[in-house]
Amino acid sequence: MGLLSIAIWLPVAFGTLLLALGRDQNVGTVRAIALVGALVSFVATLPLISGFNTATAAMQFVEKQPWIDRFNINYHLGVDGLSMWFVPLTAFITVIVVIAAWQVIEERVAQYMGAFLILSGLMVGVFCALDGVLFYVFFEATLIPMYIIIGVWGGPNRVYAAFKFFLYTLLGSLLMLIALVYLYFKSGGSFDILTWHKLPLPLSAQTLLFFAFFAAFSVKVPMWPVHTWLPDAHVEAPTGGSVVLAAIMLKLGAYGFLRFSMPIAPDAAREFDWLIITLSLVAVLYIGLVALVQQDMKKLVAYSSIAHMGFVTLGFFMFNELGVAGGIVQMVSHGFVSGAMFLCIGVLYDRMHSREIASYGGVANTMPKFAAFAVLFAMANCGLPGTAGFVGEWMVILGAVQYNFWIAALASTTLIFGAAYTLWMVKRVYFGDVANENVKALTDINGREFLMLSVLAIAVLWMGLYPKPFTDVMHVSVVELLKHVALSKIPS
Repeated sequence: MGLLSIAIWLPVAFGTLLLALGRDQNVGTVRAIALVGALVSFVATLPLISGFNTATAAMQFVEKQPWIDRFNINYHLGVDGLSMWFVPLTAFITVIVVIAAWQVIEERVAQYMGAFLILSGLMVGVFCALDGVLFYVFFEATLIPMYIIIGVWGGPNRVYAAFKFFLYTLLGSLLMLIALVYLYFKSGGSFDILTWHKLPLPLSAQTLLFFAFFAAFSVKVPMWPVHTWLPDAHVEAPTGGSVVLAAIMLKLGAYGFLRFSMPIAPDAAREFDWLIITLSLVAVLYIGLVALVQQDMKKLVAYSSIAHMGFVTLGFFMFNELGVAGGIVQMVSHGFVSGAMFLCIGVLYDRMHSREIASYGGVANTMPKFAAFAVLFAMANCGLPGTAGFVGEWMVILGAVQYNFWIAALASTTLIFGAAYTLWMVKRVYFGDVANENVKALTDINGREFLMLSVLAIAVLWMGLYPKPFTDVMHVSVVELLKHVALSKIPS
């Protein structure tokens, strides 16, 4: 087994072990195994960072074994600059989720922890798969643990939210499956994704493929107008579910555009860039306004995620280096920032059992340590310079200026809307006089909560102040992707 196989199957193995234990009387043992599994899985991804060669766009840490010989389906893994950072990010977020659930989840603890560890391995598989069938299996398999997490440990309307999440994302993926089968026959019987990148396809075929992939990936991002499942899923999901959904699962769709839509159908991607840019701007502007009127903190941050992911797709389809690299940086930074925002809401919910902004006021008076973390993450969500939230958005805006000044002007309004809805929430929840007796009775964060918020704060500030390690990894791969998209010619 290579490094990538270990990163995929180690958390799955620990998750399966927890499901086998599956008894609530062994809670202490279950939590310890879950934490060890998450930490070991994260440590197993670190050699990818230290051993990654930033000077090449070729796939690295490649593993290839026959899987289903009859159809030439292989167990084929590899990462490049477009996908490498998402492997350690996924493992890192899983560690945070396990720590966050330590005292909060008291029923079916083994199943809860097991579901997250299995989900972690499957999501890493999506970022590593270089075989079309393998990618599809991992891509669809991630739905099952998240469906269970929302449906079992979620809020009052959890069944509705879980079904909506599952159906939206599954239906979109069916068109992608048809596209994969078409490419298999068109390439002479190969499911190798890198082979598909070199296929000389006419524009008519590229257009159909582009929209088939668009159906799968736009729902996952989610782009406007197929975004409506996300606020419901976030509101009903337990805190850990919201963190993983925002920090990692939304990135699967955006990554799909980089690995499938742009390199396999480059001419169609250029032909319909205006459509993606328009939908992205609608997400940035309209969803920003929708976030302004939310009374539920989770819904506000959920809509904020849609607006931030709109920046990602906007950056990709301007086809310049700043835009694409900025979109990938935004994906990573959003993983840290949105995860931290949902964890902060979870800390308050565990104490007050309310997500309504009106239930709070003056929290900084009774929880000063927590308020300091919460305000830092809120500033990062606004895109404050020096935090992770600024770097990707700034790069995308610079890329947009190169592409079209007016698109850049419209995109930059997200900084105004982001500041408006985030600071409005911060003012109402954390500052001012203590609003009621419930807030007065609040206790500040304990050692476990301080640890998880400290780790995320370090990540947010590190990426904001020194983004070079992130941009260096992706630079050569982004240049190569753009060269491929720009040089492709429609066959006569």
